[in-house]
Amino acid sequence: MSTDRTRGRLYVGTSGFAYPGWAPVFYPPGTRADALLPAYAARLNACELNNTFYQQPTEAKIAAWLAATPSDFRFTVKAQRGGSMRALSGSAEETVAWLTRPYRHFGERLGSVLFRVPETSTRDDAALAALLAAWPTDLPLTVEFQHPSWNDDSVHAQLTDAGAALCATDLDDRDLPDLRVTAPILYLRLRRATYSEEELGRWAARIAPFIEDGLDAYVFFRHDESGDSALRAERFAGLLTG
Repeated sequence: MSTDRTRGRLYVGTSGFAYPGWAPVFYPPGTRADALLPAYAARLNACELNNTFYQQPTEAKIAAWLAATPSDFRFTVKAQRGGSMRALSGSAEETVAWLTRPYRHFGERLGSVLFRVPETSTRDDAALAALLAAWPTDLPLTVEFQHPSWNDDSVHAQLTDAGAALCATDLDDRDLPDLRVTAPILYLRLRRATYSEEELGRWAARIAPFIEDGLDAYVFFRHDESGDSALRAERFAGLLTG
C-alpha cells in the first residue's frame, strides 16, 4: 500500500449504548439513563445505533444524542428494517427517500448508514443496483450481506462504483471474513461472543495497514449483558492508538 496518504482515523464502539446492566463493569454504579451516553462517549468514540433498526429516530432524539457526545464522536445508524426490505423489493427510489430523511440531522457526525441485507435475501443484482442508484451520494452507506450468494466480485464492483462500503462481519463458527475496500471507509463488525487478547491483536494487525493507507475504520463489537464487550472495544482501540 502507498505511504503518501494521511493516516485514517479509527472509530471503535459497540452496537448500542443504553444498557444499564453494564454497571458496574463498564458504567459507574448508579449511572442514570440520561447519563449513559456521556459516560460511554468518555471512553469510546463511536456507536452503532441499535434502536434505529426498529424505528426511525426523531429529530429531537438525534439532537439529544449529538448534545451528549463530543464533536469528534461518530454515530453509525442501522437502517430501519421495514424500509430496508421495501427498498430491496422494487420500491427503492420512494423508500430510500423516506428511509434516509432523518439521518441528515446527524450532519458530519454520521459515520455511515449500515444497510443490513438479511440471510433470507439471496443475491439480486437488479435490486442492489436500484438501491445504490436511489441512495443519496452525500450519505455514506455500508452494506452487510448475510447470505453467501452476495460474495462475488461483480457485487463488490457495484459497491465500488457507488462508493458504498462492504461490511465485514466476524461471527462464531464462521471463517474469518475478507476485508475488501469498496469505499473510503472500512467497516468491521466483531460479533463473536468473546475474543482473546491474541485474537484482538490479530484483528488490530489486519486493519492497521488500511488505516495507515488513509482509510477511516469503523469497528463495532456486539452487545452483551455484562459490559465486557465494551471493555473489549476499549482495549482494542488501545492496540491501534497507543
